[in-house]
Amino acid sequence: MSTPAMTSAMFTTLGRASVLLPIYLPALFMSALLMFWVQPLIGKMILPLLGGTPMVWATCMVFFQALLLAGYAYAHVTYRNLGVRRQAALHLALVALSLFALPVGFGSQWAPPTDGSPIGWLFLLLFAAVGAPFFVLSATAPMLQAWFSRSDHPAAHDPYFLYVTSNLGSLVGLVAFPLGLELFLTIPQQTWTWTAGYVGFAALIALAAATLRNGRAGSAPAATPSPAAGPTATLVPDVWLRLRWLLLAFAPSSLLLGLTLFVTTDVAAVPMLWIVPLAAYLVTFMVAFARRPAIPHAIAVRVQPFLVLPVVFLFFWGATEASLWVMALHLAAFFVTALVCHGELARLRPDPAHLTEFYLLLSLGGVLGGAFNALVAPQIFTSLAEYPLVILLALLLRPPAQEKSPRAFGLDGLVPVALFAALWVANRSFDVALYDMESRAAQVINLIAVLVCFATYARPIRFGLSTAAVLAAGWLVYESETTVFVDRNFFGQIKVVRDDTTRMQILTHGTTNHGGQSMDPARRLEPLTYYVQGSPLRQVFDLPALQAKDARVAVLGLGAGTIACVAGPGQHVTFYEIDPAVVRVARDPQFFTFLSDCPSNKDVVLGDGRLTLAGAPEKNYALIVADAFTSDAVPVHLLTREALAMYLSKTKDDGAIVYNISNRYLDLAPVLGGIAADAGLVAFVQHFYRPEPVDEAGADSSWVVMTRPGPTADALARNPRWEKIGPAPGTRLWTDDYSNILSVFRW
Repeated sequence: MSTPAMTSAMFTTLGRASVLLPIYLPALFMSALLMFWVQPLIGKMILPLLGGTPMVWATCMVFFQALLLAGYAYAHVTYRNLGVRRQAALHLALVALSLFALPVGFGSQWAPPTDGSPIGWLFLLLFAAVGAPFFVLSATAPMLQAWFSRSDHPAAHDPYFLYVTSNLGSLVGLVAFPLGLELFLTIPQQTWTWTAGYVGFAALIALAAATLRNGRAGSAPAATPSPAAGPTATLVPDVWLRLRWLLLAFAPSSLLLGLTLFVTTDVAAVPMLWIVPLAAYLVTFMVAFARRPAIPHAIAVRVQPFLVLPVVFLFFWGATEASLWVMALHLAAFFVTALVCHGELARLRPDPAHLTEFYLLLSLGGVLGGAFNALVAPQIFTSLAEYPLVILLALLLRPPAQEKSPRAFGLDGLVPVALFAALWVANRSFDVALYDMESRAAQVINLIAVLVCFATYARPIRFGLSTAAVLAAGWLVYESETTVFVDRNFFGQIKVVRDDTTRMQILTHGTTNHGGQSMDPARRLEPLTYYVQGSPLRQVFDLPALQAKDARVAVLGLGAGTIACVAGPGQHVTFYEIDPAVVRVARDPQFFTFLSDCPSNKDVVLGDGRLTLAGAPEKNYALIVADAFTSDAVPVHLLTREALAMYLSKTKDDGAIVYNISNRYLDLAPVLGGIAADAGLVAFVQHFYRPEPVDEAGADSSWVVMTRPGPTADALARNPRWEKIGPAPGTRLWTDDYSNILSVFRW
């Protein structure tokens, strides 16, 4: 029988428990949202200092992942050694100290080094700009879940559902930056709004710590059985379970970056397409750790082979054509594979006594996955090999089969070896290659290989190794007859491709043509692709300001070096190129000979175009050509008001500034019309289409030219092919503090 005192105590406990979720859920949500907001925000601040090199983004990513790992390690060590009350006191002190680091950002005293690698300098800059608040935010998810597990709440025995809220916050931050924050707020406005959000987050952390006073606080709890920890949860994780946690976190993190690079370079260079796989990645966490997953783990495991095997055979056939169904298939396979890995993590989650260690290993796996793709893979692979390789790793991590007989283990090795041997022998025995799907024999053999792989899906090792056998056979027998050269570094993958139809060698970055040269001796030094006879750039070179024999031209972006032949004898062309691999290819006469054979004077300056051009003499150039592309997009920092002001200072009074805006997805003319009007310049645009009969060696292109009012502007105005442009209604001026890709997207 209950006494009045017992009843009062029960209602007091229920009252305390009822306020926990209204505090913990917003705190978790805000911490994740602020983390996903501040990363692109700081990246945009750094862009004008170091340029658009992917090395900058890779370094930033590694920094933030490393700091996230440090936050998880801090949460784990203090929880295990201090208990929640003393941990909360320490953390509140750190939160208070981090407020003195606001607002995030850095001052003008931060100038990048002019000699040597800027990586160390960039790490120091990032730490000074955002290190303290980001460290505090990064510890939130494991720490609050650990605090919640020591509370009086009825769900305290299984706090992992709170992880869903963290990932929801990450998803909102991810989508809100490009679709809302970047659209309406400048960088300074975002900085102060973020600061206000961080202060609110700090208040929520203080409230969460206050709830620990009367809860079951103390030192870290001992391991106790938890019915919600999953059917295979272990009270004291062993080495193998920890390794499995690590790999299950590594695989989706690596796949995320591998898929993103693949679909945005090899399939379709659509701006901001990277948001889709990252959003899918976050959603899989939310589904897997929900109390009642919308997609049960068993269903995801069964569906995975039906999506992954077609992707594997696309690699086997060398099929990467830019089509919606190819992209959709890759995204679907990634989503289900990440869901299987994260579902395994949810199934194998430990008792809350090991919660902080569990999240620490998840974070470590994520860091290793990101570092593998960003830092290791570009050094050891010339292709995007890490993407299919990690798909194979994910297949090996599927839930283990129950059968453990020696015969079954023997077949795990025998079946893949036999499949590989059969594919290799079949390819050698038929006159047509197996990847040629026009052949009936190839169709039959491929169908058999698919069925063999499907038959092994119930055994992860056999399934993964059989799929690996298919990929290995494909890599051995598939020989590209068109790829002459391929290289890869932090700037991406470049290829020299031979086009037998046009008898050209073409330099490509992803799916984008970056210049080509004819293999016909009669056309060897003829400018082709975007620079064919009659193209807008050739018209610009006919302007009076470019008729001087010693006219100097600056070109941002080297490509194959074609503009060296657009310039006349005696004229001096300085190319500014960020990618050393492009420079090596353009200078190699077995690929292109524009730099060696064209009659103009040439030199190449290695580095980001905007930053290196800033060191050129004032009023030095008759023409500046912005012809720099990252795959299919012009780097944003080359299109701002501040960038134009610098170009203008390097241009003669009667000179011109030209932008190649040829693009499948963005209409950049309104942006350039706006910054030209702001600078008091006259701007013109021309969309060039090859005249009939179409020369296949040429390419359609779009160009914007701007100049000061005067003779050059008058000459352009008299040419009916150039259309005068100005600021478009509703288009906001792009600056180093503001740009918005969505406003110029061709929907």
